[in-house]
Amino acid sequence: MAKVKTQFICSNCGFVSARYLGRCSNCGEWGTFVEEKIQPDTNDRKSRVSLDGRSAKVEKINEVTSESTPRVATKLQELNRVLGGGVVPGSMVLIGGDPGIGKSTLLLQVSGQLAHQGRVLYVTGEESAQQVKLRADRLGVGNDEFYLYPETDMVAIKKQIDELSPDFVVIDSVQTMQEPDVQSAIGSVSQIREVTADLLQIAKTNNITVFIVGHVTKEGAIAGPKILEHMVDTVLYFEGDSNYKYRILRAVKNRFGATNELGIFEMRNGGLQEVKNPSEIFWKNV
Repeated sequence: MAKVKTQFICSNCGFVSARYLGRCSNCGEWGTFVEEKIQPDTNDRKSRVSLDGRSAKVEKINEVTSESTPRVATKLQELNRVLGGGVVPGSMVLIGGDPGIGKSTLLLQVSGQLAHQGRVLYVTGEESAQQVKLRADRLGVGNDEFYLYPETDMVAIKKQIDELSPDFVVIDSVQTMQEPDVQSAIGSVSQIREVTADLLQIAKTNNITVFIVGHVTKEGAIAGPKILEHMVDTVLYFEGDSNYKYRILRAVKNRFGATNELGIFEMRNGGLQEVKNPSEIFWKNV
């Protein structure tokens, strides 16, 4: 039996070292290296293949059609503005925030709205379908084109995406998803990187919009390697104090719009409500 080889990966930037280092020579962070098993090389390299069998091809830039794809607008104008005008088909959106801040509530509401314009697959790795349904009933979310799938195995998830052919996929959360071929713990650097790479391939090749929920560290950064943020199209932070009702949605990266917009929401019993005139909040307290 071949000896299992290991390597050390910086959980902050993804830098790989053959031995453990106290400080990452790439990003300068201390104590961020974790041990990972090296995956054996195979001849089966992943290629960008669509669900209907079409593969990516080389094209002359002058022959590529540049017709603008219309954005899909949600009923939350604050979200539409932060995204740059609405949801871009085939994009990957990463939403990070503290536990309990309302990330799942926001995406559940958005999923219910998007289900009126296409098919939505909501993959939950942290809750059962019954638990999500209880929250959906409280929020008044329900549609025949809205599908729930409690699963963490990426092989099973990709099979369901193939069979269902959704227009929108929500992954809640990326830290709970698992690639069976990757011999490392769920939530590790290798797992998060491979899961995101798979989802990126699905999104770009099949024009499926993918929303990913990501947890944040105690320092306020999205947990996992920084390469996660580099791979997606848009990175949103959902912030606020769980003891208070107001939430802020801001973009720190957006390939399809500006990053100087803020969305203000108020958490109520029936879900998140837009605050269309934030200055009014301060006037009431004067």
